[in-house]
Amino acid sequence: MKYSIEEVLKFIEEEDVKFVRLAFPDAYGVQKNISVMAGEVKKAFEDGAPINARVIAGFKDCPYASLYLRPNPDTMAILPWRPDSGKVLRMFCDVYTPDGEEYVSDTRAILKKAVAAAEEKGIEFKFGNETEFYLFLKDEDGNPTKIPYDKAGYMDIAPLDKCENVRREISLTIERMGLTPERSHHERGPGQNEIDFHYGKPLKAADQMTTFKMVVNTIADRYGLCADFSPMPLPENPGNGYHINIYAADSDGNDVVKYAAAGIMEKITDMTIFLNPTEASFSRLGNIGAPDKVNWSSAGESELMYIETYKDKTRVELRSPDASSNPYLVYALLIYAGLSGIERKLSLPEEVAEGETFLPTSKKEAAKLAETSAFIKEIVPEGIIREYTKAR
Repeated sequence: MKYSIEEVLKFIEEEDVKFVRLAFPDAYGVQKNISVMAGEVKKAFEDGAPINARVIAGFKDCPYASLYLRPNPDTMAILPWRPDSGKVLRMFCDVYTPDGEEYVSDTRAILKKAVAAAEEKGIEFKFGNETEFYLFLKDEDGNPTKIPYDKAGYMDIAPLDKCENVRREISLTIERMGLTPERSHHERGPGQNEIDFHYGKPLKAADQMTTFKMVVNTIADRYGLCADFSPMPLPENPGNGYHINIYAADSDGNDVVKYAAAGIMEKITDMTIFLNPTEASFSRLGNIGAPDKVNWSSAGESELMYIETYKDKTRVELRSPDASSNPYLVYALLIYAGLSGIERKLSLPEEVAEGETFLPTSKKEAAKLAETSAFIKEIVPEGIIREYTKAR
């Protein structure tokens, strides 16, 4: 929903909002925020709210003592779990320099630039999120354990599925924040769940993913549980994937997503470190249904991309990313790679071809590919590349 600055200020006054969280992602997509009193919001819209950026991952090389958060009114949402008296409102922010320029390492700005590049070429992208997570018990001191909340399996129902009520409350909470989940179910692992979203414009889809993780963690905690999005929380069980459905159409409404898929497959090894940024990410790849090859099929098994045509519409699902990635950066890379395929009308390789290229098998290998990639260097700022590759 579109809101003007005036509408946000009026809402704050009429709805007894006392605190406003100004949120932004670090280089890994982890939500950071500062909280300001309601009376400070107008100033934040006009001048920005200062932050010490050098302690934020990906911002450490910032040449400025302070950067400034300017809230985006369209992202206004009340945090439903906070008290009705003295409400708390959250807005995502863009990060600016003291000179009024968007900060180069703000991954929200990188995604906005990618969307603008696609629009310039008459291409519209949308993304849908399918995200898996585990629910674990806490010990008597409130510390997380690795004991699953239940022993249910794929699409089981209550009483075997103890997670049902948690997923229900997560979905209702997200809905109250203006987002619409599509479906949810128990996944294959014990205590493992999946909640999916419809296609959304790239920036909204990335904001949605960030909001979703915050809500899941908050609701799990209210149930005395711990949510775990990490790629491989239980070594002998399925890992957590962050599957991304991709839509792409030209200005005439023609479906060009297969060209985009071919472009993504061509660039996927260069961008893997940003889709799978942790050591544990590479324990998941190739394990229990997760892909480890650069291939596609219409079978929906363990391929990198699942591509099907149903009722004259093509669905493309990228299955390698995990939720330790930054959705703003991931979607930007997918847009640029997709555009490279669309511009050249690149054909997909043979379905599940023999002798496929493998995805990187370690963080060290993925980091080296990113460091030497001209494609990555054109898109990702040097400071963020260093952040992702420094520990290799």
